[in-house]
Amino acid sequence: MNSYDLTDADPDGPSVDELAEIEREMPLIDAEVLLLDAQIAILCADPSPSDLDWQRVRRARKRVLREARALLAARAASSQAA
Repeated sequence: MNSYDLTDADPDGPSVDELAEIEREMPLIDAEVLLLDAQIAILCADPSPSDLDWQRVRRARKRVLREARALLAARAASSQAA
């Protein structure tokens, strides 16, 4: 069983702080979705993935790393300011 139980869910939805955190994470989430799309294209390529498909995966990986690094830097900066 997973650690998230629906009975623990807040009936009013996420708080303002939780929504703000999700908003801060959206660039990373978007980058991860693009990476997943690129990986799916590789898996579904017929007869085989093209060089452009592989380039798309590499670009998407770099974007995920860039967005993760930016998010971590922003978190570190906000924790130092507090």
